[in-house]
Amino acid sequence: MPSLIAQPPTQHFIMDRDDRKRNKNIGKNFMCRLQCMFSHSSSSESRLTLEDTQQWSQSLERLLDSKYGLAAFRNFLKSEYSDENIEFWLTCEDYKKIKSSFRMASKAKKIYEQFIKAESPKEINIDYHTREQIKRSVKSPTLYCFDDAQKMVYGLMERDSYPRFLRSDIYRTLLENLSADATKG
Repeated sequence: MPSLIAQPPTQHFIMDRDDRKRNKNIGKNFMCRLQCMFSHSSSSESRLTLEDTQQWSQSLERLLDSKYGLAAFRNFLKSEYSDENIEFWLTCEDYKKIKSSFRMASKAKKIYEQFIKAESPKEINIDYHTREQIKRSVKSPTLYCFDDAQKMVYGLMERDSYPRFLRSDIYRTLLENLSADATKG
């Protein structure tokens, strides 16, 4: 059972200092992992910059348009065990690029089984009416059969996951580290 006795103020200071140090290391490690993910291109324009990272806070769309932003957001959601929404949204974006009706039918069924169907492995949070509408439309799918659900999921991310990401240690530490690097060099 934990002690209810207050710790001396110096103990809190040490813990705060240790937490800051750990967060700084987490941010540096995360920044390194992000850059390694995209290291196939060594041009300076493909490097993660403070300006790009600051722009992520302007909108979810800006965040998702950035390869680093998308990777950071996905990692954040995975760390919270709530990545089904971004996975669904990205899967829908890929689905819309399908040209073959055979591939479209096959992919639509997979999306339904993975994200839409009740009790599916990565079930997204949508209303019953939308779920039933998709269930019917998957039988003869179009490029737009997941649009309503995709809009709902985007709205959920915009109102919930995205603000949490902006307040997260991952994002704040990444900004701090990039800011410190920018003032150094």
